[in-house]
Amino acid sequence: MEYQNAVLDDKELQKNLKSINPKFGDLCTRVAGEVWSLPLIDQKTKALITIAVDVVNQDQTGPGSPFAAHVHMALKQGATLEEIEELLLFMCVYGGFNKAVGCFGTLNEMFNSSL
Repeated sequence: MEYQNAVLDDKELQKNLKSINPKFGDLCTRVAGEVWSLPLIDQKTKALITIAVDVVNQDQTGPGSPFAAHVHMALKQGATLEEIEELLLFMCVYGGFNKAVGCFGTLNEMFNSSL
C-alpha cells in the first residue's frame, strides 16, 4: 500500500517507533513526517534513499534496526526486492563493499533466501 506520507500515514511504523520509547517515537514521527511531506521527491525514492543511508551508517542489525524498517517502508511504497538489491550493488561502489555486504546478509535473513 502506497502512502501519501510514508511516516505520517503508517500507523504500524509509528507504533513500532513508540515501542522503542514513546518520546522517541513522537519525535521521529513529527520530524521525519515533516521532511517526508516535502513534495518534490516521491515517497518510493525517499524510502530508497533511507536504505542507502543505512548502508553508509551500518544500520542493518540490532534491535529496532532502521534498515529493516526502511526496507519494509520501500516495499510499501512500491519498490521491489530487485530494486533494493540493485541499490545495494550500487552502494558497493559509492558506500563501500564491506558496508553493503552486511545489508545483503540482513536482507537475505529478512526474506529467508539469497537474492
